[in-house]
This record gives sequence, C-alpha cells and structure tokens, in this order.
Amino acid sequence: MLNSLDIAKPPSATRVVVAMSGGVDSSVVAGLMAEQGYDVVGVTLQLYDHGAAIHRKGACCAGQDIHDARRVAESLGIPHYVLDYEERFRKAVIDRFAQSYADGETPIPCIDCNRHVKFTDLLETARDLGADALATGHYVSSRMTASGRRALFQPADADRDQSYFLFATTPDQLDLLRFPLGTMTKPETREHARRFGLAIADKADSQDICFVPTGRYTSIVEKLKPEAAEAGEIVHVDGRVLGRHEGVMRFTVGQRRGIGVAAAEPLYVVGLDAARRRVIVGPREALATHAIALRDFNWLGDGPLAEGETLACFAKVRSTRPPRPARLRVVDGEVEIELLDGEDGVAPGQACVLYDGADGMARVLGGGFIRRRPQPAASRDAAALQATI
Repeated sequence: MLNSLDIAKPPSATRVVVAMSGGVDSSVVAGLMAEQGYDVVGVTLQLYDHGAAIHRKGACCAGQDIHDARRVAESLGIPHYVLDYEERFRKAVIDRFAQSYADGETPIPCIDCNRHVKFTDLLETARDLGADALATGHYVSSRMTASGRRALFQPADADRDQSYFLFATTPDQLDLLRFPLGTMTKPETREHARRFGLAIADKADSQDICFVPTGRYTSIVEKLKPEAAEAGEIVHVDGRVLGRHEGVMRFTVGQRRGIGVAAAEPLYVVGLDAARRRVIVGPREALATHAIALRDFNWLGDGPLAEGETLACFAKVRSTRPPRPARLRVVDGEVEIELLDGEDGVAPGQACVLYDGADGMARVLGGGFIRRRPQPAASRDAAALQATI
C-alpha cells in the first residue's frame, strides 16, 4: 500500500528530507510531513553571503532565513542541518547570471539554482542521508503516469504556478522529488502555518533575485563582467545610430522604458549585439517572433523525440505569460518551436516551457533556453541586426 507520497512504505519508515529555505512554504511542507508521521530531516542551504541579507525583506537561503528555518525545525521537533553551498551557488548561478547579461541575454537565475544546486547537489545530499524523498515548497504537482514514471504538472493555484522554473527537472530527479503544496493555494498554506503555530506564518515571499541585496543586479554584473557595462551605440533597425548607452546589461528584449533616446514613435529593444556593444531598437511590430530555437532542451514527455517529429503543444516564453499554441519540431538534432500566434519580446536566455494544454494543471512536456531570435521582418535588410541572430 502506498503512503501519501506514493512510496510503498509506512510513513514511519519513510525518510523525507525537506528543503527548508526559511520561508512559509517550505516550513509548512516540513510541518505536514512531520504531522503525517514521516521521518523528517530539514536541510537549509546557505547560498550566498548572509551578512548583507540578515534583515532584508524578501531574501532567502541566507542570514535571517537560516535562523527562521532553524526555529521552525525546533518547533516541529525535527533534526535540521545547514549546508554551506556558497561556492557551488556562486559558480552555478551567480557567475552564469553575470555571463548571461554580458552575452546580451536575459537570464533566469532561479532556474539555474533549481537545476544545478537544489535538484542536483541537494538531491545527492538527500540520497546520502538515506532519503526516500526530497520534498520542497514549490507550487507544482507531480504524479505517476501510465508510462510508469512521475510527470510534472501545473499546480492547483494558478497564481503561484512555478512549473516554468522547474522545466529542467529530469525524470530521474522527479522519481525522488515530492511537491506537497501542489494541491493547495497560498492562503491555505499560510493557514497551515498558523495551525502549526509557526512564527513565520505571515512572512513575506522571497524575491526573484534573492542574492541581489540592493535590488540592483547591475552592480553584481559590472563587478564580475565589467565588459557588460561598456558604453556603445543605440541603433535603429533601419541602421540609424540614435544615441549611446551605458552597457548592454541594462537592457532586455521587449523593453520600452528607459532606453534613453527620443523618437517620434514608441521604440522597443528588439535585439542586443553584445559583441559590438549595440542595443537594437525599433517599432513594436519589429518584436514579433514566430519561431525560436532552444538550447539545453529537457524532454519530460512520454517516449523519446525523433528527428523530423512535429508535436502540437502550448509554449510559455515568459513566466508571467500564459501558454500559447505552438508546434515543436526536431531538425538536425535541435529543437525548434513555432509560435502559431506569434509572441512579442522573445528574449535569448529566457526559458520556453512546453505544456500539453493551456487551461490549468496541464502537464509540463519539457523546455529549454531561447538560443536565438529570428530576425524581425521589418529589419531583414539591416546589417545592424545580423549579430543578434
């Protein structure tokens, strides 16, 4: 008989390592697992210098958050360990974050943290601790399918859906991972925290870039990759030089405000040529994208993808956008995505995540990072955009 985590052992004989960030969500997961009688071990990762983040609202995995996680573990009566992952986090997340901006991309450090630290290094630590499962506070669901393996799905709370940030989770990792909050809403989670008497029940959620203490990511990028702050030209898609900028790291595709040039029509960033330190701008129609290619693609569907295969699906190119109709194609071993209705502001470095539906609680089929953006139709004859492809 399976227990509530779909493991063929009684809860008392099932060891669950809970990744405790010090926030409400992971604390409630620890509480629920302990309440259900599992052998729970709490683990908190120290990911960056905790000194600057001790009192910063919305931080995670440092300073005050470690203290909060320890207090929750004590309150629940479970063992708790703090692991120093600063060096791993710096190499796998912060250095990659800075390099991505220097390359003219728009990175998503949360995805790198999940795939290189939490779901790689921490999973290995969980196995070393004899865990039958690693439980996290992500709002996403997983369950067994007819294929005999676990699959990833959107959660019940669409407003908290974190599936976009977990597309890189592999099938082998899903076998050990569990997401107890996948069927809950955030208000329900906070109510559990109050029921458990946790002092962090009303604690604010963590920020998107947790390791930026001042909220100014450019200071970190400039320190690690000073070339990203080198001045350059702002060029229209028709080839005209409109002005100067103070570093490609300050721009992202789709941006309208803060470009720094005056024009008769609204201008948007449509491309970044990091090699030549150019920011390419143009009218809104120049942002339209109907096809993209992906790198580091991770497939979570049933069966392997075959060369020449075409698959109807739904694609999300930004975490805040809904999935839109798309087609996946495998061409010369690479995954290409056709966006049937087109999308604006498709930025290299962002993720394109694929689903089998668009109505909520859909299955995650996989995804990858946007590798290139085809040249806008409005600028095919402009040499200034050649390097952005």
